[in-house]
Amino acid sequence: MDGREWLAGYQDRLQDIRARAARAERALAAVAGRATSRDGAVTVTVDQAGALQHLELTEHAEVLSRKELAATVLDTARQARREAAAQAEAALVPVFGERSAAMEEFRRLAVPER
Repeated sequence: MDGREWLAGYQDRLQDIRARAARAERALAAVAGRATSRDGAVTVTVDQAGALQHLELTEHAEVLSRKELAATVLDTARQARREAAAQAEAALVPVFGERSAAMEEFRRLAVPER
């Protein structure tokens, strides 16, 4: 392989990486986790960072005690964050690889505890 062939191959690999990164960027921008509590009292939507974007309480929330409602909101928010993290992971795997150190670190930091 001469230098021109090597350079052409290298440029092709860079273009592929750029394309995968652009697809991941678009997918990450669209990430939104949404979850509804088992009893239907609470629905939570979070963005790609896990920040609360929307909180909906149904009439059933009115029968819960404040302590029960708070616990339900927190649990539902965790579920929504797990959903957002799963979407983000799916967007990033094609760029970094399933078993890469980058993905392991992402999973460690981004996936909320159960």
